[in-house]
Formats: sequence, structure tokens, C-alpha cells
Amino acid sequence: MWHANASQICFALNFGRLNNLQKQSILATMVSSPLSIRTLSLALFFILLFNPSLSYGYGPSKVVMTHHGGPLLTGTLNLALIWYGRCGRIQKSTIRNFIKSLNNEGDRTNLQPQVSSWWSVVESYQSAVPGARYGRRRSPRIIVNVVKQVSDLTYKYGKILTTVDYIPKLVHDATNGDPDLIPVIVTARDVTVQGLCTGKCADHGVVENNKPYIIVGNPETECPGSCGWPFHQSDYGPKGMVLQPPNANMAADAMVIALATALADTVTNPFNNGFYHGNMVHEVGPGSACRGIFGGGAFPGNPGKVHIDPTNGGAFNAHGNKGRKFLLPAVWNPRTSSCWTLM
Repeated sequence: MWHANASQICFALNFGRLNNLQKQSILATMVSSPLSIRTLSLALFFILLFNPSLSYGYGPSKVVMTHHGGPLLTGTLNLALIWYGRCGRIQKSTIRNFIKSLNNEGDRTNLQPQVSSWWSVVESYQSAVPGARYGRRRSPRIIVNVVKQVSDLTYKYGKILTTVDYIPKLVHDATNGDPDLIPVIVTARDVTVQGLCTGKCADHGVVENNKPYIIVGNPETECPGSCGWPFHQSDYGPKGMVLQPPNANMAADAMVIALATALADTVTNPFNNGFYHGNMVHEVGPGSACRGIFGGGAFPGNPGKVHIDPTNGGAFNAHGNKGRKFLLPAVWNPRTSSCWTLM
């Protein structure tokens, strides 16, 4: 084991502040020179610390959210909630209240900020479509209703859901082919979903007849270190603070974050030809572009500025339906081309 001296730390800190071209030039020189490998290793550590895009996927500074010509979801979204497996009571209640909060403009107390303010940024993508006539006026409302709920306590398709084999069948069974329903599959703690826990905690896609769907993983036992943060210690990246969940249930509040992310990506890119960064193989939507950011001053391992509920110590940044509080992720704002948070 070795310890960095003051000159190595100074070098590494300053190295982390350089732009990419400057870093590449210095690294090329270091590799071909007798400079200490320890100094190089320390510098690389600080590159990852000060440049989260290298360890967390795309950094916000590199995002270019492009419209690819396809439609967005607008008007009224009629959701069919599919509770797959034995989903907890608190998880169901928390998710339903979050959805109700999207169009809730506040109660008599008018506490701010509201979940509906977060949703208005997602709605604003209607004005960002080339040729849109809304200008800087508020974009039309997108009303979200839960019109159907289905519970499958029998795990009809097993406890491992795959994208090709089982998710389309589950969607068809729950919606009976109704084109006006958007299925949202919420899984129980003992269900594994293909593709989740590896960089994303919820997903959206399209099944037969061009029907969009959303599926939300449950991090209670499957992958709390990947999808439970900031309410559970992360398995990767800098080890930062762990917050108390605002609804006193780590899985429920983490699933709200995952659902909010997937819902923003679905509305703005329902058929894989709407708004996204990157390419069709690796699409990054408005909800996914700002991963790990919940308030001003966020950096890897630190969610940023949030409120703390004095009654239970829960961390939140949004007020919602019936006095509920939620911690919502940042979303890419098309008007400022940057990550936008409620705080």
C-alpha cells in the first residue's frame, strides 16, 4: 500500500480540472516518460472523480437531445398498472400517489415545489418539436390517469421476465389489446427483469401493434446497491451519503425515481424515434440523461440539495398528492439544454 505525497495530490487535483485535449496530451507524455506510475494512477482516479461521464455513462455536458422525427405521447395517458407478484402495500400506495401527483397543482397549503412542476418540464417537449406552434407559452397539459389495475399473485410467467418471451404476453393479457392503454408493469421483490439492474432500474419499449410499455424493477432484494441509491449504499462509484426515503420504504421511493425516469423517456420517445441522445442501440432519453442528480450541487455520490422532512428524516424535493413527499430525479430541460432539478 502506498500514500500520495503533496505534489502528487496537487498534480492530480489540477489534472482533474483540465479539458479532455489537455488531459490526453499530458497522459501521452506520461506514458512515454519515466514519471511515476503512482502519480499516473492517482491522476486517473481524479479523472473519474471529476468527470462522472467516464464512470457513469454520458455526462450532462456531453448530452445533445435530438428529435428524430417521430411523435410524442400527448393529451391523456391512460395507464394500466400491472402489479406482477406480491407487491408491497406501501409500494403500491406510494407509486399510485406519485402518479396522481403529476397533475396535482397543489392543495390548500400550496407547498412548493410540486411534482406537477417536474411534470411540466416533460410536457414542454411538445414545444421543442421542430415546427411546434406553442412557442414559449406553456405546452399543452398531459393528463395521466390510472384507469385499470391488474394483480398477478401467481407469477404466471415465472420470476424471470424476459423482453422477448414474457413481457409482450404480460402486456397483452393485462390490456386485452386495448390501444388506448399504456401498461406499466411493477414487479415484486422476488422478480428479476431482463436488462434491469445493469445501468437502469426501469425500462420502456414497444410491443406488437406499436404499443409502448414501461416496466419497473424492485430493488428491495434484487439489486439495492444498483437501484436503491440514494436510499441505499451504492455498489459502484464514490461512496457518498445515504438518504432516508421520504415514504419510509427504500424500495417504494427508489421505484418512484425509476418510474419517473422511464415515464419521462416514454412520453418524449414512445416509439424509438422521438427525443433522445445517442443512437438507437444506446438511446439516452430526457429522464436518463441526468442520472444521479436530484438537486443543485450534485456530483457522483452526492444527490445534491434536498429537503429533509422533520417528522421522519426523509429526503425529498417535491410535494404531491395528499401531503405525500417524493424525491424526483433531474430531467433534461429542452429550453436550457441542461439538467433541471426542482431545487
